[in-house]
Amino acid sequence: MSHQPVTYAIGDIHGERTRLEDLHAKIFDHHRETFPQRELKLVHLGDYIDRGPDSAGVIALLMELEERTDIEVVNLRGNHEQMMLDAYGEEARDFRMHWLTNGGDATLESYIRRGDEDPPPSHLRWVRDLPTLHLDNDRKIAFVHAGVDPKTFPHSGEQIHMWTRSNRFFDPGRWDVGELKGWQVVHGHTPTKDSRPLVAGSPPRRFNLDTGAVYGGLLTAGIFAPEAETVDFIYS
Repeated sequence: MSHQPVTYAIGDIHGERTRLEDLHAKIFDHHRETFPQRELKLVHLGDYIDRGPDSAGVIALLMELEERTDIEVVNLRGNHEQMMLDAYGEEARDFRMHWLTNGGDATLESYIRRGDEDPPPSHLRWVRDLPTLHLDNDRKIAFVHAGVDPKTFPHSGEQIHMWTRSNRFFDPGRWDVGELKGWQVVHGHTPTKDSRPLVAGSPPRRFNLDTGAVYGGLLTAGIFAPEAETVDFIYS
């Protein structure tokens, strides 16, 4: 039996803290019942903030999860986290309105309800330090917010990782041009049309877990178990 952990990857959250807590509870129950001898790994694919009711609470929850020693937690930076960083950076005037009109207003309101006029420095530092790509080299699975460039993988760069919606990436039939050959990619960023995860390629190569939770869809976790022939999903 493999000693690799069972990885649960979670798509775009967008301030839906209550649903994230519910999904975490379902994941922990599933892992305890199905893989009691395995370690558990959580990968959050980015876009924790904006549009939804409690972005501040989502960040606080993820920061708390990182302190746990009984599970492995990987949190990636999405484009909405980057927009918030830009809004508080050296050229904030140029970026603040762009962030606010793309859901940042709801994020600010969530901090105001907690007694903060703005995201506290500890939250901004945490977001700034988040990686944009996580590689499971043993299993050849890449976790990323938006996607990768098949030509330059694994060195696509942060902008691609957080923002891409290129046709080349969306079509796994065009991936086998370089180091991406044989890899699977798990991502979010582009909401699926039917609020269900999208699996592309034969055999499956691309898994889109952004199922539009903040738009009335589902919050989705994909279960990547080492010996499993298929990927199952948990929803909230």
